Amino acid sequence: MHDPHDSLESNPDNNPDSTNFSTPPDSSPEMSNWVDEAMANPVSPSTTANRVTLGGRISRLSPQQLTTLATVETAFLASTASLLWLIDYYFPTGPVLRVFFPLPIALVYLRWGARSAWMAALVSALLLSVLMGPTRGIFYTIPFGVMGVQLGALWRRGASWGWSILFGAMISAFGFFFRFWLLSLMMGEDLFSLVIAQITEFLQWLFLRFGWWQVPEVWMVQGFALASIVFNSFVYVFVVHIVSMVTLDRLKIAIPRPPKWVRVLLDYD
Repeated sequence: MHDPHDSLESNPDNNPDSTNFSTPPDSSPEMSNWVDEAMANPVSPSTTANRVTLGGRISRLSPQQLTTLATVETAFLASTASLLWLIDYYFPTGPVLRVFFPLPIALVYLRWGARSAWMAALVSALLLSVLMGPTRGIFYTIPFGVMGVQLGALWRRGASWGWSILFGAMISAFGFFFRFWLLSLMMGEDLFSLVIAQITEFLQWLFLRFGWWQVPEVWMVQGFALASIVFNSFVYVFVVHIVSMVTLDRLKIAIPRPPKWVRVLLDYD
C-alpha cells in the first residue's frame, strides 16, 4: 500500500513544510550585469527614450533621471563653450581654440536633441553677456552657437560632410557680415569700406608685382573680398569637422565619416 508521506519525501516540491531556498542565478543583483541585461532585453524603439549610453555602458534611467542628466550636461557644455570664448578673448591663440567654439553645442544636440542645444546656446550667450557685455554674447551666438546647432542636427541625421560643410560655411559667412554690420552700427563708421580700401591696396601691389599697370576695378575688389570671406568660411568649417570627428570618436559618439580622400589624406579610419 502506497504511503503519501513517502511521496512527499521523494518530491519536496509537493511538501508544504519544505522551503526551496534556491534562486535562479540571474535573479541576484550581485550576479547580474549590464551585459546580460542588454542581451536579455534588447533595445527597442519604445524603450530607447529611457536608455542612455554612459562610458560605453547602456543604462536604464527613469524620465526624471533623464531630465536631470540632460539639464546637467546642457549647463556644463554651455559653460564650456563660454569658457573657450573667454580664454580665446583674453589669451588669443589664433585659430587653435576657435575651431572648438561650435563643438559643445553640437555635442548637446547629439546627446539630447534640438531643445537642449538651443538652450545651451542661449545659456552661453547669457553667460558671456553677463561677463563681457551683450555684444560678446551676440557675437558668440551668431555664428558659433547657430553653427553648433546646425552641425549637430545634420550629424544626427547622418548628412554627408558636403552638406554640413556647405551650410556651416553659409552660417560662418553670414556671421562675418553680421559682425561687421553690428560693429559699424555701434561705432558709427562703415568698417566694410575700410576693408575694401585695404583690399584695394593689396590688389594694386599685386598688379605691380606682375607688371599690370592698371587700377583694380570696384567689382574686382568686391569680388575678391567676397571670395576671400567664403573661402575662409569653408576652410574653417572643414577644420571644425576634422577636430570634431577626432574628439567625438574619443567620446564614442559617432558622426558621419569623411570622404575617402580625407581619410586617405589624414590616414584616419
